[in-house]
Amino acid sequence: MRGYALQRLALGGVQLALLTVLVFLLTSLLPGDAADVRNDEDATPEQVAALREQLGLDRPALERFTDWAGGVLTGDLGTSLVSGGPVLDVLAGSAGITLLLAAVTLAVVVPLAVLLGIASGLREGGRLDRAVTSVTLALNAVPDFVLALLLVAGLSLRLGWLPATWVGVGTADLIARPALLVLPVGVVAARMICLLSRQVRAGMVTVLKAGYVTQARRLGVPRRTLLLRHVLPNAAVPGIQELARVGDNLVGGVLIVEAVFAIPGVATALVDAVEARDVPTVQGLALVVAAAALLFSLAADLVSHRLVPRAEVLR
Repeated sequence: MRGYALQRLALGGVQLALLTVLVFLLTSLLPGDAADVRNDEDATPEQVAALREQLGLDRPALERFTDWAGGVLTGDLGTSLVSGGPVLDVLAGSAGITLLLAAVTLAVVVPLAVLLGIASGLREGGRLDRAVTSVTLALNAVPDFVLALLLVAGLSLRLGWLPATWVGVGTADLIARPALLVLPVGVVAARMICLLSRQVRAGMVTVLKAGYVTQARRLGVPRRTLLLRHVLPNAAVPGIQELARVGDNLVGGVLIVEAVFAIPGVATALVDAVEARDVPTVQGLALVVAAAALLFSLAADLVSHRLVPRAEVLR
């Protein structure tokens, strides 16, 4: 287990290093820069050039990348060109809502996906199995932003059951109005539940047909013991592995719903930074989002390997 964990950590480190280079290259391709945005239309080329020099935007790309990457290694994501403060302050002011959405989504997704997958797998080909399969296939075909707009139009604008936006809402208001979380969490959770429940169902069907399960039934092992100690741990592995693969769906889905529902999280801060061409903030926030997806995938891989460590033996 320790060797596998070290191997995955090393691979994650390489991936993070490549992501650092990729984020810098992509942000360098943004049209214009902070000097162009902050100067008005009447500014002379000399004034724009002076501001660009003041902000350090005229330095060679390699020098700027070296300084930024060196700061990342020490935990410094750089300085915002707009506020003049650390990018970490921008992240601290916006990450709370994003983390809350992600945590609530996971708390909803995991138990529901597991229960649906188990129920469908135990009744393969039955009415429940066919109904769950049909609904999950249909929901999986709908993009997150389309589902968000449909739910807002139906449940908010037409029926008035749920809030349609977070405009004018602060973090403290969530305690008094938890209904604000229903639509954003529902949109992000829908696709993940579809993907995970199908994998858990497939694992249940496969394990229930395995030879050792058949033999245990012949030996009179109680059904409850058989399911809890032998079937479920092995059937859950495909779902956990799928959870590792859809970690980017969680991160990307949260960012999408933040944009759709005007939630003041990381996505809003990132969009504002892009509009202002605040490159250090864009780079810092994008790198943190990418690192979060990598860490989520790493954690799910380690849990999956812990449940079924045979993969290491087969190597």
